[in-house]
Amino acid sequence: MRKIVLFCAAGMSTSVMVQKMQEAADAQGYPCEIAAYSVAEVGTYGPDADMVLLGPQIRFNLNKVRKQLPKKPVEVIDMRAYGMMDGAAIIEFVKEKLGD
Repeated sequence: MRKIVLFCAAGMSTSVMVQKMQEAADAQGYPCEIAAYSVAEVGTYGPDADMVLLGPQIRFNLNKVRKQLPKKPVEVIDMRAYGMMDGAAIIEFVKEKLGD
């Protein structure tokens, strides 16, 4: 089971995205656990994740988070997919990045 963690400014705006992603993953039979937190909690929740995603509104934190988690894939969620709450597109992106 893959562990996917999303970070945003306060951990709230991604809650709907987490739900959409989980629905898409379940429909595809892709076993994963998805959660969202504030970017301030990267050090707490990032190390245990298989994939770390940043909300587009905090993309400026990308290099900082990559330095904090040098052995983890860290990516910014596509702005269009995020805006449209396209959980399926983001799950496909995660699968591609993880080679699943």
